[in-house]
Amino acid sequence: MERADIVRLDKAHVWHPYTAMEAYIAETDPLVVVRSEGVSLFDADGTRYLDANGSWWVSTLGHRHPRLLRALAEQAAMLPHVSLAGITHEPAALLASELAAIAPGADQPGLPAAERLSRVFYSDNGSTAVEVAIKMAAQYWAQNGKPRRTRFITLSGAFHGETLGATSVGGVPLFREVFGPLLFDVVHVPSPAEAEGGWARAFDQVRATLRAHPDEIAGVILEPVLQGAAGMVMYSPDFVRAVREATREVDTFLIADEVFTGMGRTGARFAVDLSGVVPDMLCLAKAVSGGILPFGVTLASERVFSGFLGPSSRALYYGHSYCGNPLGAAIAREVLAIYRDEDVLGQVARKAPRVQAAFERMAATIPGLVRPRAVGMVGAVDLGGGGYLARGGWRVYEAARRRGLYLRPMGDTVYIAPALNISDEDLDELLAGVEASLREVAGR
Repeated sequence: MERADIVRLDKAHVWHPYTAMEAYIAETDPLVVVRSEGVSLFDADGTRYLDANGSWWVSTLGHRHPRLLRALAEQAAMLPHVSLAGITHEPAALLASELAAIAPGADQPGLPAAERLSRVFYSDNGSTAVEVAIKMAAQYWAQNGKPRRTRFITLSGAFHGETLGATSVGGVPLFREVFGPLLFDVVHVPSPAEAEGGWARAFDQVRATLRAHPDEIAGVILEPVLQGAAGMVMYSPDFVRAVREATREVDTFLIADEVFTGMGRTGARFAVDLSGVVPDMLCLAKAVSGGILPFGVTLASERVFSGFLGPSSRALYYGHSYCGNPLGAAIAREVLAIYRDEDVLGQVARKAPRVQAAFERMAATIPGLVRPRAVGMVGAVDLGGGGYLARGGWRVYEAARRRGLYLRPMGDTVYIAPALNISDEDLDELLAGVEASLREVAGR
């Protein structure tokens, strides 16, 4: 098809996510991506773009990694799909074992067996991985002596997914307020990155809530260290460590949403590793399947799992048709193997200082830029304080597009979250292009 025909059909029929469609139809000349390779996307007009955000944070190993394509083809030739309801298959069993072996705390010989993240529940994506954790926590307390524990503590600016349960524990007003009548009640506390007085002040509210309502709180859910959709907001690992101790004090759950932060994004395998804590549940998606297929994982402690044993009425009656599908499980296993074989975490350790230095330099030398920040392979800076609907970042998007970069800002926040194995040459090109685009917009 001609590029113009694709755009015409798209604007006639496709409803895009997170897109103001009236303006899109009237004004946008979209990228029409026909091919991807490594960290590059190719438009139907032949233009190459560096993918600065890993196509919404999923392609941490770049596009079309040959080992992932081979794993997909080999599994598709043998067993594309079968239900996981009461039966099993090799990729799901092996992947669960491998995830348990690298989970937080797995290398701590003194960790009690009940606290080990030794159980794996599969779902379809990040939202459902969080939904699983919410239901696990609520049902556990309902059938293990504390049925009043139905509320969750969450952070302002939190984003945990799109389903109604995940939206309930979210903290971005724009994404949740319209659904207010449909959402269950949660306790929002200030983000440790935004709280007046620092993370300790935010923690004081978490601890005070837990102590005041110990019989009502089913758990605390947070994105460890890095709140992505809040605008790449970063906070101290000390906050996560303090929250873990506070939940132990009242014996309730800590849920780590690592859908974005996991799999090396922050420099550690899991962001909770930066704090040295082991949560009761940990949610994964995005990078776990290498940008090839949707796939979600919820790791749970042996204690949580044991709370569902007994008569059939105690089972977790939850699942999706494609949960634990053989294709996704086989690809996820290969992702883990690539991380080992290509020393992906070592690559992040080597490149992360360059990302941090570049964003600090931009803020120091370009007028109007504020709050430079970086952790692992994520770097961000703000053009102002206009929030998610501000247009400053989109002016940078247009300037970057002219330079062959695909950015996706969040309002006035411009950030990068590229493939973790991006080459030094491509990283140099990306950082230079972002800086030039910011200078162009600031110069106006």
